[in-house]
Amino acid sequence: MASKSKILFIGGTGYIGKFIVEASVKTGHPTFVLVRESTLSAPSKSQLLDHFKKLGVNLVIGDVLNHGSLVKAIKQVDVVISTVGQTLLADQVKIIAAVKEAGNVKRFFPSEFGNDVDRVNAVEPAKSAFVTKAKIRRAVEAEGIPYTYVASNFFAGYFLPNLSQPGATAPPRDKVVILGDGNPKAVYNKEDDIGTYTIKAVDDPRTLNKILYIKPPGNIYSFNDLVSLWERKIGKTLERVYVPEEQVLKNIQEVAPPVNVILSIQHSAYVKGDQTNFQIEPSFGVEASQLYPDVKYTTVDEYLSQFV
Repeated sequence: MASKSKILFIGGTGYIGKFIVEASVKTGHPTFVLVRESTLSAPSKSQLLDHFKKLGVNLVIGDVLNHGSLVKAIKQVDVVISTVGQTLLADQVKIIAAVKEAGNVKRFFPSEFGNDVDRVNAVEPAKSAFVTKAKIRRAVEAEGIPYTYVASNFFAGYFLPNLSQPGATAPPRDKVVILGDGNPKAVYNKEDDIGTYTIKAVDDPRTLNKILYIKPPGNIYSFNDLVSLWERKIGKTLERVYVPEEQVLKNIQEVAPPVNVILSIQHSAYVKGDQTNFQIEPSFGVEASQLYPDVKYTTVDEYLSQFV
């Protein structure tokens, strides 16, 4: 058994980053997380950083915007996983430059972890974020850096606790708002499972220069079927309110950030069906639950049970 790759995370204290960091260290990868000086002393991050240290994560001081610190950090590892948030997506060109200069990286995972940005029909403001991610893909390919792009679709923790109902803190018990006709299928994955699948791909030759789609069969639901599943769980029929696409587009233009961003992402998945309206071809992609059938992922059905 070859020794496991050393992994550097950039954005490892963020929403999805922390789950992937944990999966990395728990499966025996020497795990490094780039942190800014300011993050070390940030009260909001102290609990997470303590948790990382207890797990055996190595914290490396550095900054995406400081080329020297980035190159130095990257030279210590084999694989770089970026999970930076929205505001730093475009700045990943700096990570690409540092990876190129360091010259030792076997694989780079840019910050993706959503829809496949090369196969979307999104409107603004989601469109701009997807375009930025696609530009980063092209930059990685242009530099000849070995990569894996993880298209993990929806985070269960974002969209299932309130069944995507705006402003709600629990799933609906009376009426439910459905964008479009509720028939296109979307994919909901528990964050821990996204971490597990991502780390399994790190040293797998089958995922090299490919998109890793996380689409386990138990997590693919049309919105109508999702509501029906919830109704069965609570033993009650909900009033379904359908919002036609025209109205959805109008709403996106009228609401303020970040609601317009969320709504435009939902439009892409729920109305356009962007997570499931194409076939995964071996030339560009592989599917995680097929590659790793041993992973016991949490199904949408199991996930929703906690809210009954």
